[in-house]
Amino acid sequence: MSMKSRHNVDPAFSMSSMTDIIFLLLIFFMLTSSFITPSGLPVNLPSSKSTNIVMQKVSVTITEDMLYFVNDRRVAVSDLETAIQRELRNADEGVVVLHIDKTVPTEYLVKVAGIAASLKAKVSIAAQPNE
Repeated sequence: MSMKSRHNVDPAFSMSSMTDIIFLLLIFFMLTSSFITPSGLPVNLPSSKSTNIVMQKVSVTITEDMLYFVNDRRVAVSDLETAIQRELRNADEGVVVLHIDKTVPTEYLVKVAGIAASLKAKVSIAAQPNE
């Protein structure tokens, strides 16, 4: 008497659901990684107890050598206002993030913040969180 099972189990594993999950994770990480745009210039930022992450549209950097950069492009001090104004026209939001080296005197920070404020932009100062 021959007894055979009516239900045959297929030992193959379907990878289609696994590839869907991998592609969803890949898309998620690609989208979230593009939101953070660090400044490529070597600036020693001051530290702060509380820091917030701000979408960086226009970045103004002053290095310890007193070199001015707008979105990683070197700008002369006399052309700073026109460079910020041009970048604000191209940006969706009027947010200017200041990356000022902690050795730079405060008067230069105030000067750049005043230029950005006169252009009706919101000013944010970049800082490192306290450890």
